[in-house]
Order: sequence, then structure tokens, then C-alpha cells
Amino acid sequence: MLHDAHPGIVHMKGLARSYVWWPGMDGDIEETVKACEICQMSRHAPTKAKVHPWEWTTKRWSRLHIDFAGPFQGKVFLIVVDAHSKWLEVSLMSSMSSYAVINTLRLLFATHGLPDVIVSDNGAAFTSTEFQEFADCNGICRVNTAPYHPSSNGQADRMVQTTKEALSRITQGEWQTRLARFLLSQHVTPNSSTGKSPAELLMNRRLTTALDRLHPDH
Repeated sequence: MLHDAHPGIVHMKGLARSYVWWPGMDGDIEETVKACEICQMSRHAPTKAKVHPWEWTTKRWSRLHIDFAGPFQGKVFLIVVDAHSKWLEVSLMSSMSSYAVINTLRLLFATHGLPDVIVSDNGAAFTSTEFQEFADCNGICRVNTAPYHPSSNGQADRMVQTTKEALSRITQGEWQTRLARFLLSQHVTPNSSTGKSPAELLMNRRLTTALDRLHPDH
């Protein structure tokens, strides 16, 4: 169950420590990942350059980093990550237009509220008059990073890579099922930089998963 979404050694250990313990757990996890052909095939190359050192914001859902991932396996996704909690949203997109991006963001804002800042690259969807008017009408400050340098939008760039790796490992089911499995795993796994899961930092609670059903009280 810990290995279900193929999260990798570090995240798998973090997830395990949130729910269970057994003698030699770390070693067993390492061996499981090393023996998994899917995990080994999708390992990413070392980072070529350091990502932009954005400050960690103390306010949840205040600064969002957004970017497109894809085309990947014939699909395009919109990546949205909260700089405070590392909460990730991945939406399957029908197009890369400003109209499509705005409609997707409206749904997210209906759940989490409006952010203060949106960081993006200089893609056409994010620099159009339509997107600028949408941001202005909602009192959102836009920050555009340097063109052709995705690492300058470090938060989103990392999540684009993470999403592609995860979806290349999760091959069973339709796209919505694959996305849901990946996102649930991301939301409940403690982040290495914050020490807490995105759900704990954004919602101030732990999300219930199938791993919670292992507790004897249940």
C-alpha cells in the first residue's frame, strides 16, 4: 500500500513513518523501490541547475506557482502549487488557452479562496490581456519569471517533473483515476522541506486514507 503510487524511497519512508513501523522498515522500503522496475525506469536525471530560491511564505494559499506540464503521453496538464504547504493541484486541460486556465483556476479558488500572488512563466496563456484582467478583477498580483528558464519558477518546475515521473509510474486506470491516486499520495506524504504533509499545512488536518484502516481501533 505504501508503494501503491510509486512515490520513491524518500517519500515512501515519510509516508510509512506517518502510519506504521516494523523492525528494519527503512531497509525493506529501500529494497522494494530498488527492486521495482517501474521506479528504476522513471528515475530523473540530476538537477542541471539550482532552482530559483523563492522565500517560504508563512501564509497558506498566498503565493501560487503555476505552469503547464506536457504534452505528456498526448495530454496537457495545468500544475498549481501552494508555496506554503506544497499542496499540489494537477488539472487535465483541453487546451492551453487563457480561457481554459481561468476556468480551471476559478474552480480551485472556489474551494481554497483567492491567492495574493500568482507566479508563472511568460507563456501566452499567462500574459494575455484576458488573464491580466482576471487577475486585476480579483486583486491578484502576477509575477512573471524569465522566459526560457523554467527553473526560475522553481516550485512549479519541480512539480512538473514530479508529476510526469509519478504518472509514468502509475499506469493502471483512466487519467482521472491516475491523477487522483497520485494527488492523494502527494497530499498526505510529509514534505522533506516542511516536515509535514501538504494537507496538514493547508487544511490543518490529516486526510484519511486506506492506511488509516490498518489501525487496530478501526
